[in-house]
Amino acid sequence: MIKYVCNFGKYLFLLSFLCIIPANASVISPATVFQSTLQQFTEYKGKVVNERNGDPLTSAFISVNNTNISTVTNAEGQFSLKIPDNLQNVTITVSHLGFRSMTFSLDVLKEKDAVIELTEAMEELSEVSIFTYTDAQALVRNMLKNRGSNYFKDPTTMTAFYRETIKRGRKNVSLSEAVVTIHKKPYDSFGDDDIALVKARKTADYDRLDTLALKLRGGPYNPLSIDIMKNPSYIFAQQDLRNFKFEFDSPTKINDRYLYVVKFEELDHRMPWYFGKLFIDAESFTLVKASFNLNVDNRQAATDLFVKKKPGGTKVYPVDVHYDVEYRERDGRWYFGYGNTQLEFVVNWKRRLFNSRYKVNSEMAVTDWKINTEGKVKRDDNFIDPRIVMADDITGFTDVTFWGENNIIEPDKSIENAIDKIRKNLEDN
Repeated sequence: MIKYVCNFGKYLFLLSFLCIIPANASVISPATVFQSTLQQFTEYKGKVVNERNGDPLTSAFISVNNTNISTVTNAEGQFSLKIPDNLQNVTITVSHLGFRSMTFSLDVLKEKDAVIELTEAMEELSEVSIFTYTDAQALVRNMLKNRGSNYFKDPTTMTAFYRETIKRGRKNVSLSEAVVTIHKKPYDSFGDDDIALVKARKTADYDRLDTLALKLRGGPYNPLSIDIMKNPSYIFAQQDLRNFKFEFDSPTKINDRYLYVVKFEELDHRMPWYFGKLFIDAESFTLVKASFNLNVDNRQAATDLFVKKKPGGTKVYPVDVHYDVEYRERDGRWYFGYGNTQLEFVVNWKRRLFNSRYKVNSEMAVTDWKINTEGKVKRDDNFIDPRIVMADDITGFTDVTFWGENNIIEPDKSIENAIDKIRKNLEDN
């Protein structure tokens, strides 16, 4: 992680830096990739849309009730859910912020091209008596105070799916995917979370990268690092709340829970500064979701934060930095469920008329978890370094059994097309 000291104290930025380096430079290799031992399971596919207009719902949460199995929808509202065959008599719940949740039997997903329509929550929430706070900063202070009691207190082993995409303009030029094991420390602990690589694959079309190999350092650690309830000081600690402006926005609802919506903005604008929204449960004062940005108008300071290396004759700087983190609840305790980081960069070449724009998207969804009852986890070669760069591996994209029983985020059509084109280009060469 990059550490940066501001005038008002210690300040940790959420992402490891982007590394823009010549295509023939060396990178850090991931741990050994393992193939899965297949179990008996059935894969179900479907799509989640807005009932009113048919628009796809991105990042809708699909869970198998009374289990820890879950997934999320892709940018086109599509999902894939793998369920062990011994769990066929189960129900499924689909939820999305601002929509009424829907629960149904597994039989619904047995239909081909199942479409789940969610209805917008039209309730006048401002009149609900449960909203008692009138001071937004006091609410956030209480949210941080309850961190130890509202979130997991036990070490937890999570299975998660990670995807990293790089686009130049509108074209996909690189795709990395991995199934990982997260060894998560309790939320009242200051210990760092660890990640072990289970399996991974990557492909890239470096011709479209404008003679650059754009590498995202940090890999799966990037979306995990924005678990701000595990590491609240990454943005604001309780003693630093005076450095932010907080105010209420219109409340909302998810999973039949009423949520405060708090807008926040860092007061000191001399360096890159945070602003965004916190979605806080009105009963337990738990952070359910956060959506925020890092203002990067200070171009030089932002470049120093994110760019490790670059070729001579170029200027490289970020123009948009956005983060999303979501939490899930089970038996009264909350845990990290989904993280997404989006970065957009501009590369200006000294003797070229037009610049190049790159978009880097890094997301991770927890698809299963269990409390660790085995004590201290023994590290092995599968554990990855927080500075990892996903190494090139052009195999595996045509292997339909590659991911086995692991739940993954269904690829977007644009990504699938990019995979085919990238693979064909590599095969032709």
